[in-house]
Amino acid sequence: MRVACLGGGPAGLYFAISMKVRDPGHEVVVIERNRANDTFGWGVVLSDEALENLQTNDPESAQAIRDHFAYWDDIAVIHDGVRTVSGGHGFAGIGRKQMLILLQQRARELGVDLQFETEFRSAEDYRREYDLVVGCDGLNSRVRSEYADVFKPDIETRECKFIWLGTHQKFDDAFTFIFEKTEHGWVWAHVYQFDADTATFIVECQQDTWDSWGFEGMSKEEIVETCRKIFERHLGGHKLISNAAHLRGSAVWMNFPRVICEKWHHENVVLMGDAAATAHFSIGSGTRLAFESAISLANYLHSETDMEAAFERYQEERRLEVLRLQSAARNSLEWFEQVERYLGLDPVQFNYSLLTRSQRISHENLRLRDPKWLKSAEKWFQEQAGAGADAPVRPPMFAPFRLRNMKLQNRIVVSPMAQYKAVDGTPTDWHFVHYAERAKGGAGMIYTEMTCVSPTGRITPGCPGLYAPEHEAAWKRLVDFVHTETDARICCQIGHSGRKGSTNVGWEGMDKPLASGNWDLISASAIPWSAGNATPREATQEDLDAIKAQFVAAAEMAERAGFDMIELHAAHGYLISSFISPVSNTRTDQYGGSLENRLRWPLEVFEAMRAVWPEHKPMSVRISATDWLGEDGVTPEDAVEIAREFRAAGADLIDVSAGQTSAEARPVYGRMFQTPFSDRIRNEVGIPTMAVGNIYEADHANSILMAGRADLVAVGRPHLADPYWLMHEAAKIGDRAQAWPLPYLAGRDQAWRLADREAEAIRA
Repeated sequence: MRVACLGGGPAGLYFAISMKVRDPGHEVVVIERNRANDTFGWGVVLSDEALENLQTNDPESAQAIRDHFAYWDDIAVIHDGVRTVSGGHGFAGIGRKQMLILLQQRARELGVDLQFETEFRSAEDYRREYDLVVGCDGLNSRVRSEYADVFKPDIETRECKFIWLGTHQKFDDAFTFIFEKTEHGWVWAHVYQFDADTATFIVECQQDTWDSWGFEGMSKEEIVETCRKIFERHLGGHKLISNAAHLRGSAVWMNFPRVICEKWHHENVVLMGDAAATAHFSIGSGTRLAFESAISLANYLHSETDMEAAFERYQEERRLEVLRLQSAARNSLEWFEQVERYLGLDPVQFNYSLLTRSQRISHENLRLRDPKWLKSAEKWFQEQAGAGADAPVRPPMFAPFRLRNMKLQNRIVVSPMAQYKAVDGTPTDWHFVHYAERAKGGAGMIYTEMTCVSPTGRITPGCPGLYAPEHEAAWKRLVDFVHTETDARICCQIGHSGRKGSTNVGWEGMDKPLASGNWDLISASAIPWSAGNATPREATQEDLDAIKAQFVAAAEMAERAGFDMIELHAAHGYLISSFISPVSNTRTDQYGGSLENRLRWPLEVFEAMRAVWPEHKPMSVRISATDWLGEDGVTPEDAVEIAREFRAAGADLIDVSAGQTSAEARPVYGRMFQTPFSDRIRNEVGIPTMAVGNIYEADHANSILMAGRADLVAVGRPHLADPYWLMHEAAKIGDRAQAWPLPYLAGRDQAWRLADREAEAIRA
């Protein structure tokens, strides 16, 4: 096969090597516009896993690269004058120039034709001359541009400004992150050694900080000197150095472009490396992606029956892996874009937040990497939570938590989950058994499902209420059991269905109107939930006053029933939520229009409930932090303001959910997918939050809590499958301090033995 690689960076060189290793008969040419020793970066980072892949593919080049590596195991974070170090991270660095030299040497040994200082022509010309043309010409790929209508690149320019510098100061003991507060804002650096004398020193900051420093009007020399002064106390008298000789002035700064192409091949042309997709430098995977893509394509070209089949396999495999890495990279780069939100955290928590920012490293993964450091962090968390100096060191989910006078034994909450088993609004024995079992299961608090303030405020005929004496009596029976037989606290979630009412129970057609016996609906505006639902009438002032009184009466019943906390349900498109979202509120009175107006009645309801709810008991609000409709609905920015207003009105906790406010919503699912909204509200508003949404492992809960992304974690579906989820997760992660009901101790002992046996088998 005759192969032309258009671009002589890591992707092109390593693909050329990979092809020649598999079949020396291939004629491979690498065409590069720059000189052989030109490079515009400093160091390259590769993980242990990436090194193993190189070793398997071509041991000779892998060994040459290994011989020039600077290895480190630690990550150091310098923040607020404190240097925090954790180990077990296993990375290696090499100078980009040195790596290119080694790859060039290996390529020449294998007979690759290297043509430097050669401007390549149109890919269309080469594709007639060669069997295969590889577009590996980097971030600003000409090949990608030439066939943009086929490749359909999606390029997103990110917020922060960064500059790629080097230094001869030694950072050979750890990959180091340095955060410096300057007179113009925060500036930070990503620093790592890549040979005996040189370290990469990437300086990054927000756009407004960059503007305030006046970098736009500086020469390149002034920029580098300014950066040196910012980090002077970390440089030991050494300079910062730029090797971007081809750039002038502020052009040495960049905004990271996230690139992903819909298609990676066209006829006999295929994309590779940064031409096809990019990964943010904060997770250090760009070169790894290039190497692994080169290996993958070379493999499929030698295993598939034809080139088209090879391309399809290559794209299917690599695009999926790239999307995974880009997801992690997005989490990481967004953490840095929003880092000022976290800089007020204690250095212990800030370090943990940084280490887990991409979600690729979890709590238990950190325990494997550096058990000593993690234990010290867990001890800090427990002490901050008021567990006492003599309390055993346990993961964060087992730390106590206090809201007003209510103290929880741990941070796990059983989510509100509709049961549809009430009769005329009255909870039945089903509810008693359901909630009592989960209270016995060890969670710090259990929530009722949405408990409705009137018959027409129910979602379905099977939904419970708090509007009649028999409701209060049934709930009191349950609350008394929870308080007598368990250590759990219990919260009553109170709401009104609004335009989503008068529908079937969940398993008979969610959100579908009843076959008969429908009741009139009311909402912020006369807009139906969907084309198949009845149109509600727009609530009048008289309606709003009457419904507010119903919420107050329900709060008073909840107090007489003995609930420890109540929550106003202001999410998921129900009545309160319908006022907050512009999708369902098109009113022109004082309750419509601006966010301030749309919040007016929800806040009136909350304040009226808070006025009758005892001062010593907490009250929370569940909100939808986004309508999943872009700028057309409630946005995460709006959610911050919504939370701020409820906090000012006396809310103690924001229960952060998302969506379910419009049938047109476009949610983005995934593990812990709603946690970023909780994180933002907690750390920008300064109010305790509860995270909810696809959280199903202790590892998830501990990562969320330790990083300060929430104060409580609500676990839903896993508690439907297992009322004793918390006890079983505690056993699985080796926690032996979790209390079990006394009659169940024999079951506890067996669970512990089985968990220990499974852990031993994994270690073996």
